[in-house]
Amino acid sequence: MDTINVLEGTSYHQEGWTVDDYLDNFQALVSNAGYMDPWTLVVKFRRGLWLDIQNQISTMPYGRPANNDPNAWYRAVQRIDQACLTNKAFQSVLCSAPSTPTKTASTQSLPLSIARLPPVLPLLVTLKPLLPAPSMGVSMDIDATWKARPPLPP
Repeated sequence: MDTINVLEGTSYHQEGWTVDDYLDNFQALVSNAGYMDPWTLVVKFRRGLWLDIQNQISTMPYGRPANNDPNAWYRAVQRIDQACLTNKAFQSVLCSAPSTPTKTASTQSLPLSIARLPPVLPLLVTLKPLLPAPSMGVSMDIDATWKARPPLPP
């Protein structure tokens, strides 16, 4: 009975839990409560999620999980969480990188925008000369042949 009260109350939320911890605890609670209806599982799971994750799933332009498919919701939450963690790791690398390049003998005389360009790789493709476009005639020639024809009978 305590499990049902927790799920029916408003205090059960992800709060400081990781997505994996929230998912594990949620699945244990619904199992102990005997909840089996997929609609109910999705509503309860969705209600406890962090608002930003819930909004990302709810506003997915395609591939949004159905409201009666809890397993699809679980997978979607895990994918979004993984994407967020990957993005945070990427941003932390960017934030820890020096904002200005260190000057070396090769970049001292170059402007900053040129010094940051990646090295140019040799062009491996041989370009062929363009062939001239075939002549389409002169537009007046078309008009002249049209006028030379006799008019069609009514």
